[in-house]
Amino acid sequence: MNEPTKAGARPATINDIARLARVSKKTVSRVINSSPSVKAETRARVEAVIAEHGYSPDPQARGLAFRRSFLVGMIYDNPSPNYVVNMQQGVLDGVRGSGLELVVYPCDRASPTFLDDVRGFVVRQKLFGVVMPPSVSEDERVVEILKAADCPYVRIASVSLDDAGGMVVTHDSRGAARAARHLAELGHRRIAFISGPDSFRSSHERGRGFRDGLAEHGLILAPDLVRQGAYTFESGVEAAHALLGQPDRPTAIFAGNDEMAIGVMKAARDRGLDVPGDLSIVGFDDLPMASRVWPNLTTVRLPIRDMGRMAAEKLTARLRGLDPADLDQPTVDPQLVERESTAPPRM
Repeated sequence: MNEPTKAGARPATINDIARLARVSKKTVSRVINSSPSVKAETRARVEAVIAEHGYSPDPQARGLAFRRSFLVGMIYDNPSPNYVVNMQQGVLDGVRGSGLELVVYPCDRASPTFLDDVRGFVVRQKLFGVVMPPSVSEDERVVEILKAADCPYVRIASVSLDDAGGMVVTHDSRGAARAARHLAELGHRRIAFISGPDSFRSSHERGRGFRDGLAEHGLILAPDLVRQGAYTFESGVEAAHALLGQPDRPTAIFAGNDEMAIGVMKAARDRGLDVPGDLSIVGFDDLPMASRVWPNLTTVRLPIRDMGRMAAEKLTARLRGLDPADLDQPTVDPQLVERESTAPPRM
């Protein structure tokens, strides 16, 4: 048999590396996947043989060994393209250098075939793991599909819905409370809220936090100052027109995300209102567009790209034989970013 070291010989296989390093095939696999269970001396010997013979593991063979592909799926149903792109960039940051690749799967939770479509995607792709941003992350039916397929997952959500190894918690209510305090401390008393859709847990958490923040200043959110949006620019415009058309219009509006907040800006301009002189506006997420509109948008910063990276790192930890729950990751803590869209109300 030709040795893999000879010119023109066949490429080295994992069996060759195991034989030459005097270890098992499983040990070679553990070295390749950076498992901490391999002794340093053994790891050095295997890595030396790999380097000498130029061995490179075949991704398809690795996938067969795991009985799955080396693909990470991002399953999402989110109407904000900016949010999705930022999340996707974060997941790519997290899998870079791991041998895993990202495949994105947009879906519609309202579709009658939603669950069958997700199940088919997971089974067809033989996914190594799945990252789920809201609102898919909040759907227990999807979680059950992934468990049945023995597919690891990480959920990104405003509250804890799972064990630590499968969660990135964003604490949306904290950020919304900070938005409420900011407007109250500026002197606003008639403050409106445009929520996201009911199907998003984040919409409820942001509303709850906003009410709590107002209550700290002795304020309540009047029912006539609440409108529901859809986390889209268009829904922000529509909801703002309804609020600003009232005889006793609000002096400040907190929108549940930046897309809707920028829609509020347009509605204010359509009505000849000055921002922030006649109307203060606060958004949520701090997407790149928040600092590109005029006036620059005061908003609550949620580190979306970091959240995607943290979720992906919990999946890649499994490749290294680590428990995702043991990763030393920072807590997501939404912070208010004050810009030019808020000011004290005119007397």
